[in-house]
Amino acid sequence: MNRIRKGDQVIVITGKYKGQKGEVLRVADDRVFVQNVNLVKRHTKPNPQANQPGGIIEREASIHISNVMLLNRVTGKGERVGFKTLDDGRKVRVFRGSGEVVDA
Repeated sequence: MNRIRKGDQVIVITGKYKGQKGEVLRVADDRVFVQNVNLVKRHTKPNPQANQPGGIIEREASIHISNVMLLNRVTGKGERVGFKTLDDGRKVRVFRGSGEVVDA
């Protein structure tokens, strides 16, 4: 079970994009793609079969998962994440600082 999942709000904690917040678009192994963070320009040839125009396309590149933290909406800061098993047997993510459950 990953600490960071698709759809989570995260904050970048180190590197060129430190302090930027965004939603996780995709998780691939130990890397994440965050919306509007680490944008790169890619020169693409047109592909008529896929109905794709050519040109310079700007899209997100991956960031290592250790460089982002899950955003606690209550405090507005990044917080560490742990796991806890509830009484009904479900395993959920919890914020380490507050003990608040991340998953509803």
